Amino acid sequence: MDFLLHHMLRTSAVRDPNKEALVHGSIRLSYRQVAERCAGLAVGLRAAGVRRGDRIGIFLEPSVPQVLSIFGISQAGGVYVPINQVLFPEQVAHIARDCGMTGLITTKQKLAALLPLLRDIPTFKFLVLDESVSKDDIPLPVHVFDELCRLQCPAQWKETSIEKDLAAILYTSGSTGKPKGVMLSHAQIMAGASIVSTYLEITERDRILAVLPFSFDAGMNQLTTAFQQGATLVLATFVFAREIVQMLAKEQITGLAGVPTLWSLLAQPSSTLHKTKLPHLRYITNTGGAMPQPVLKTLRQVLPTTNIVLMYGLTEAFRSTYLPPEQLDRRPTSMGKAIPNTEILVVNEQGQPCKPGEVGELVHRGPTVSMGYWGQPELTAKVLRPHPFLPKELGDQERVCYSGDLVTMDDEGFLYFVGRRDTMIKSSGFRISPTEVEEALFSCGKLKGAAVIGIPDEVMGQTIKAFVVVKDGETTTAHDMLAHCGEKLPRHMVPKAVEILSDLPKTASGKVDYPALRRREGLTA
Repeated sequence: MDFLLHHMLRTSAVRDPNKEALVHGSIRLSYRQVAERCAGLAVGLRAAGVRRGDRIGIFLEPSVPQVLSIFGISQAGGVYVPINQVLFPEQVAHIARDCGMTGLITTKQKLAALLPLLRDIPTFKFLVLDESVSKDDIPLPVHVFDELCRLQCPAQWKETSIEKDLAAILYTSGSTGKPKGVMLSHAQIMAGASIVSTYLEITERDRILAVLPFSFDAGMNQLTTAFQQGATLVLATFVFAREIVQMLAKEQITGLAGVPTLWSLLAQPSSTLHKTKLPHLRYITNTGGAMPQPVLKTLRQVLPTTNIVLMYGLTEAFRSTYLPPEQLDRRPTSMGKAIPNTEILVVNEQGQPCKPGEVGELVHRGPTVSMGYWGQPELTAKVLRPHPFLPKELGDQERVCYSGDLVTMDDEGFLYFVGRRDTMIKSSGFRISPTEVEEALFSCGKLKGAAVIGIPDEVMGQTIKAFVVVKDGETTTAHDMLAHCGEKLPRHMVPKAVEILSDLPKTASGKVDYPALRRREGLTA
């Protein structure tokens, strides 16, 4: 019976041990090889001190070790915390402190910048690195990744977890500033894989190209659906769109998930996608924001035999809706309907169901609703609330996810996105906290005011614009501010524009008047 995350790997390895499971460059591993290495890693992690529920960070580039770490941590009874490789050391340290991380799997190169910050995290017990290092400067036990993977797992392995236990924490930016950790149980991850595999009809014959980070719920699902169904997962990092096209052709890829910026790159007139035949590409999926209509039109022309599936979701509840490909002609701007085994409600401000055409908040009900935010019960209670329409006899134990997204529904039940209830910025598939960008601006030491808003963008969903007020006696330029942000933030969080003001608009209570800034840009407040 498969009820824990690593069981899906075990089952696929038993069913077809020699099937190609994982590809990265010249490395090609069968399901047997992946399962054996993950089991060895689990043995090593337990020996290093991992106990049930311990949080273990994974700070690696897309790679075979990154995949092995996820399943090895699960088999050891721990909780894996994937960290986007583009994050800066201070952001990684925040995540480690926030979740009380016990161990970290990373590289010798990445450790150099992290070590001064990790010294101040009392919960750390060990590190796992890609190569051996001098331990004189490291006040923690250090293990070598490949050595752990070669350990032998005993025939009788004792499971310590059940499906309701925490399996993963995915960190996503929050409106309060610092990234917050969304908690996912084994059951929720397994349900997400089963649901997506159902409507995308993923089987062992599929070859899925993974280009989204595993710290992103849609990226992680590429891995879980592939391994659950016994398909092949191909890992790739890219700089240019042509590299993706080359990989699609070379590896005879059948499925690819991306965000709007990726599809915009591939749809450019100069893209090699226009002159490359991809008869094996069965489907592509879009998430992380609406796909621009001109891009959608181009992709449909260039990929006439490929199903294009538009999806919507949020980390707190995974996928919520999808638009079947046969509906693209009639409803190209729709988010679609609920994914299988899920109910989507549209609720007005009075807590009542909306009629067709009325704007309301999207509320998600189903087995993928997360466990909430790590260490933030009040925020959890705002997002995960009792089902508003269940009979009182059933009590209020079931929690549904209030997304904060405003939508409308047509007469046939198809949904359409209207906007965000809060101030979060969604750009290139990333949810970005204005507060976190503002903190980076302030860190230059020359500002007395900073405010950040999202500006609609056809390709990226939104771009970031910053407004700053310079301290008396200081001087700076917009170019200086952008350069400073480039040193402090990942590229997707760097503002596209900075405007210097004499003062920021304020509300009566003295807070920054963000609606006034939006109106200044000609946007609806």
